[in-house]
Amino acid sequence: MRSRRARRSGLSGRRAEWLAILWLMAKGYWLLERRFGGKGGEIDIVMRRGRTVAFVEVKARGRIEDALTAVTTEKQRLVERRVRQWLARNPWAMGYDLRADAVFLAPWRWPRHVPAAFALVL
Repeated sequence: MRSRRARRSGLSGRRAEWLAILWLMAKGYWLLERRFGGKGGEIDIVMRRGRTVAFVEVKARGRIEDALTAVTTEKQRLVERRVRQWLARNPWAMGYDLRADAVFLAPWRWPRHVPAAFALVL
């Protein structure tokens, strides 16, 4: 059974993902998938706009500065691994521009969308 803290963290993570989805949809993106993967890492959301498929990492912290530094090198490697798996299941996307974006959230701040937050090494 998960601890109360883990349940709260999961709830706030899902809430942050939905805020990021709504923010990106307002910018013209379409949701393709959310929470792809599982144990060992996941892609928070996969969005598409035009000829671009964006694999989006969502980070919510108490301060926007802390959120901006939360995408570590290890997290980038985990996302890249999941992107390869996602592409194997969605080969149609190989003809698109693929990008690793991030959306950073903090209380009382507008979400910050960073296109190409890190390079995808596939």
